[in-house]
Amino acid sequence: MASDLQARAKEAFVDEDYDLAMDLLTKAIAFEPNNAQYYADRAQANIKLNNLAEAVADANMAIELNPSLPKAYLRKGTACMKLKEYQTAKAALEMGASLAPGDSKFIDMLKQCHELIAESDVTPIIPEKHTTTRDVSAKELEQKNDVSQQMTVAVAKPKYRHEFYQKPDEVVVTIFAKGIPRDSVTVDFGEQILSVRIDVPGEDAYALQPRLFGKIVPSRCRYEVLSTKMEIRLAKAEPIHWAALEFRGGATVPQRAIVSSVINVQRPTYPSSKPKRIDWDKLEAQVKKEEKDEKLDGDAALNKFFRQIYQDADEDTRRAMSKSFVESNGTVLSTNWKEVGSKKVQGSAPDGMELKKWEY
Repeated sequence: MASDLQARAKEAFVDEDYDLAMDLLTKAIAFEPNNAQYYADRAQANIKLNNLAEAVADANMAIELNPSLPKAYLRKGTACMKLKEYQTAKAALEMGASLAPGDSKFIDMLKQCHELIAESDVTPIIPEKHTTTRDVSAKELEQKNDVSQQMTVAVAKPKYRHEFYQKPDEVVVTIFAKGIPRDSVTVDFGEQILSVRIDVPGEDAYALQPRLFGKIVPSRCRYEVLSTKMEIRLAKAEPIHWAALEFRGGATVPQRAIVSSVINVQRPTYPSSKPKRIDWDKLEAQVKKEEKDEKLDGDAALNKFFRQIYQDADEDTRRAMSKSFVESNGTVLSTNWKEVGSKKVQGSAPDGMELKKWEY
């Protein structure tokens, strides 16, 4: 059944019907989830449809299932080059070339990759100050609409919720997946790609494959699977502020995080709709300090004194205070458990007053 679907997918490639090819290969993978060929072929369909992050994820899966499959490295290298992830592409192509020596595809793409790396190293990136307009063909508009629809479908009903926060040197992504086995998690880092796959047996697979807002340092990235979530720490290549986790396209220029050298200059603050993170331990300690330092008079000061005694007392002292206070209707407060523990505490009225039992 799966082989028939793959054969039909190849016919769809010939007809340039890449949506159909991807659909057929997805069904084939459902029948044989450990077939690296199917993932490598679906990576090619994703490349044709410009789903580049998904193509990298499929290529990574094919490599994991069959590390000696040259086609998988070729797909990964192709997708990474389109994403301008030249170093990641170079590493994948070099590995593929070692498995298929003399293959002209690897030779040509490696040459092109080396040229692009050299060009990116010497050519400064100058942000454009003015936008330019050009005619957009109907086909391009249709492709953009297709991509937007695919993105909407992909994020409509995620299996796990995720969020991120950032520091000057890293971005922390949290995926709220509870009780997942560590061996069911696959994470790959590229220069500007994060690929996360959670494949728990008997459940639908989960994938998070964003093209990141900024570049990262893959060798310094790490992740941890916890009991209620998994945390992924992405080391920033540059200390810039990420406006979002995913790269949205356009000519946006990221702002560098600038550390001011001027002392005692307070930056202006603006109202924000984002919820503030509250350090409850710090707040509790501050309240306790204020209560301790508070100066009271009269009954308030006396009550505070008794509360402090009760708070600092041992268990017997607390029992004595509670028993004497309750049995005497609030007229006696003893801290000696040996004295009040074996008998009922009788009430004692203040001088000039008479103690009466309340009738109800």
